[in-house]
Amino acid sequence: MPRPLHALGLALSFACGAAETPSTPAAAPVPSEFRLAYEQHFDTAAALRGFAMSDTNAWEFAADGQSFALELARQSKYQASVRSPFNIALIADQIFGDFVLEADLVQTGKEYGHRDMCLFFGFQDPTHFYYVHLATAADDHAHNIFIVNGAPRTKIARETTKGVNWGLGIWHKVRLERRLADGSVRVYFDDLTQPVMVAEDKTFGAGWIGFGSFDDTGKVDNIRIWSSTEPDPRPVIFFARGARP
Repeated sequence: MPRPLHALGLALSFACGAAETPSTPAAAPVPSEFRLAYEQHFDTAAALRGFAMSDTNAWEFAADGQSFALELARQSKYQASVRSPFNIALIADQIFGDFVLEADLVQTGKEYGHRDMCLFFGFQDPTHFYYVHLATAADDHAHNIFIVNGAPRTKIARETTKGVNWGLGIWHKVRLERRLADGSVRVYFDDLTQPVMVAEDKTFGAGWIGFGSFDDTGKVDNIRIWSSTEPDPRPVIFFARGARP
């Protein structure tokens, strides 16, 4: 049985040193034709087996009291042949087309303009994919939706904000919505009623979904993915599986 979402407990225990979770407005409902296709709360270290990583030594199972998560603890010793994020953990055995993704993220690095966490989607191989870069300040290489298409990453969002406030030790709820028919991509941060990024692109179809950072650290928890299509099992063959306890 998956354990309950622990975000509220974390917020109540912040005064004792645990991470804080901000309250979030009610999100728009998931479309009725979508069903829950994937869920992961990292109850045990065995959950890491379900991820394929650009560098397995960079990722750990984080356990802090009643809080459990997938942690990007250090920089990956990995670099793709084109300029793109180094730290990647993909859900290893299923690709997704149309989907709604929700997850909790906390950024554990120092504050600076490009301080980030990333969401990967439509991932075809290490040089062909999309990613969302959620960063403190937006510029040509930060806080945008990017495409990596056999060349250095290029921003594709037609709407963005000036950045996000990660804070210190604060968990944030993120939501990513994608539709293949019109190529629409919408990204939400804490306020799940108002997107912080919007894009349209049809270059890549269904692909793997994942998490990570360009060159920072952080944690991921409470992943849920709804999809309108039947599961398409397809194992990642270009990255290694997560560490086995």
